[in-house]
Amino acid sequence: MASLKDLLAQKAAIEQEIEQTKKQERGDAIVKVRALMAEYGLTVADLGGKAPAKGKSTSTGKVPAKYRNASTGDSWSGRGLQPRWLKAALASGKKLSDFVI
Repeated sequence: MASLKDLLAQKAAIEQEIEQTKKQERGDAIVKVRALMAEYGLTVADLGGKAPAKGKSTSTGKVPAKYRNASTGDSWSGRGLQPRWLKAALASGKKLSDFVI
């Protein structure tokens, strides 16, 4: 029967081998993908998005407005809480469909 010290040493060796294998297989996959992209003339944009920077989140950016107050030019995307100008207009009897862009 192996001692605890021997088992821990084996575990460390196996974990190191796992990491090396992951890096190697990932590198091989990247080479294959780049070769296919070059063969078919594809870009990252063709794959359905832009490449996220390492460690950065992929935010979608600003959302276009769906509703606009024609008299003041104020707008709202339809996301989040309704702005005060829209709440006031709705309270005065106007309909949301009156502000659709």
